[in-house]
Amino acid sequence: MAEPILTVAGLAAGYGDVRVLWDINLTVAAGEITCIVGSNGAGKTTLLRTISGLVPAASGRIAFQGEDTTVLAPDQILGRGIAHVPEGRRLFRGLSVHDNLLLGAYLRKDTAEVQRDLDDVFTLFPILKDRRKQDATTLSGGEQQMCAIGRGIMSRPKLLMIDELSLGLAPRLVERLSEALLEINRNGLTILLVEQDVMTAFEIARHALIIETGRVSRTGSTAALADDPSIREAYLGI
Repeated sequence: MAEPILTVAGLAAGYGDVRVLWDINLTVAAGEITCIVGSNGAGKTTLLRTISGLVPAASGRIAFQGEDTTVLAPDQILGRGIAHVPEGRRLFRGLSVHDNLLLGAYLRKDTAEVQRDLDDVFTLFPILKDRRKQDATTLSGGEQQMCAIGRGIMSRPKLLMIDELSLGLAPRLVERLSEALLEINRNGLTILLVEQDVMTAFEIARHALIIETGRVSRTGSTAALADDPSIREAYLGI
C-alpha cells in the first residue's frame, strides 16, 4: 500500500456540546481512491468538514503530507492541497458555470495553468463547456455535480474529498461521474469519497472505512469487505 497522504489520529469533533465523531483513526493512501461509508447520520459529512477546517476538532490530530493541519483555517487547508466538494454541490447562484469553476482557483496566481486546467475540466465534462455561460444553479443535478467536482479540480488539489457523489442522481449519471473519478485518479489525484450508496462506493474505491455512530467500525479493501457476510447483509442488502 502506498504511503499515506492523510492521517487522522484520535479525532473527536461535533457542533457545540453535541459530539458527532469519537476517536476517529484513518489513513488515506497517496494515489488511491478511499471511500467512507455508513448510514445517514453516522458522521461522514462531519468528518470531511473537520478535515477541511469547517468544523473545529475537539481533540486529536489531522496530518496532511506530514504537516499538522488540525488548527489551520479552511483557506490554508485548501492552499495545502485539500479540496472539498460538499454535499448538495453548493454552487453560487447568479454565477455562470465558467465563473463557478474559476472560483475553485481563487488562491492560484498561475493564470496560464488555470486556463489549462479549465480546458481539462471541459474535456472531462464536455456538457459544462456547452453550458459555460449558464447560471450553474439552473443545471440538472448531475451537471451541477460535474460543476462542483470541476470547481474542486480547479484548485489543483493533491487530495479531492467528495461528499455524497450519487445523492439524488439517476444511475446513468452516477456511472458517468464514477468514470470521471477513475479517470482523474489515473492521472494521479488522490480521492476520498463519502458515499451512502455502498455498492457505488465499493465499485469506485479500493479501500474503505465504515463509520457507525461516529466511530470507525471496520476498515479494509473494498473487495474483502464486499465479501464479508455481515457487511453484505447490513449495507448491500444481499
